[in-house]
Amino acid sequence: MKEPFVSVHNSVYVIKEWQDLAPNLVVGFTTKEGGLSQGAFKSLNVGFHVHDCLEDVYGNRQLLGEVLEFPTSNWVGAVQTHDHRIVEVGKKDKGKGALDYDTSFEATDGFFTDEKGILLTLCYADCVPLYFFSNKSKRIGTAHAGWKGTVLGIGFEMVKKWQEDGIQPEDIEVVIGPSICKECYVVDDHVIERVRQWVDSEKEIPYASADGRKGQYHLSLQLLNKLIVMKAGIPQENIKITHYCTSCHNEFFSHRRDLGKTGRMMGFIGWKEK
Repeated sequence: MKEPFVSVHNSVYVIKEWQDLAPNLVVGFTTKEGGLSQGAFKSLNVGFHVHDCLEDVYGNRQLLGEVLEFPTSNWVGAVQTHDHRIVEVGKKDKGKGALDYDTSFEATDGFFTDEKGILLTLCYADCVPLYFFSNKSKRIGTAHAGWKGTVLGIGFEMVKKWQEDGIQPEDIEVVIGPSICKECYVVDDHVIERVRQWVDSEKEIPYASADGRKGQYHLSLQLLNKLIVMKAGIPQENIKITHYCTSCHNEFFSHRRDLGKTGRMMGFIGWKEK
């Protein structure tokens, strides 16, 4: 499968195929390069909540707004809680959570919109960024899927919300973005029991026993999210998965690799006004 993410700047990867299809669309994922932060957060940390210097986080976000040509005054952000709450946003919400964590959408792990001039943003450091796009309906969305949000079916919920508005799954494209890979991600029986509810095919099992480690498993959150959105009706040919692992590749922050003391990348998607 062709890699959906293409580097356009040392700070940014974009989903080139989508941007080529819809020139006003801005969609991608940041690296940890090209920012102002120091120490464990060096250098493009965009997370307010990780105890970085807030002035540096503000500066990093402003720098990113310049690179994307999408001002921070038009962003929305969330207090992410590893759940499956999804919010529809519009121009009235512009600026919420962009430069002030206190104004972020509370307890939210997914956004979608039909409106132009608003950038949907969520933060990551190993969890899975899910991107949703219907060129036919001009609707866009994104979701933050750690293992908890994944097994709660946040990807499934997004598709069903769109379907309620008359957007059929076959008209929705999904990209699964940079996140921790199966080889780097080990979980226990408790997690796998929650995973099994979504797995009913012997052909694609998203986990495997970790050699010599009783009750431990390697889990592919990428494949699991693919299976979940397929259960919601998304055709397999409409789904693309990145090859980038946030733990393997040092251009990204990784919560596991960095033992919890690290910054956050940003997944983003939005329609420019023109």
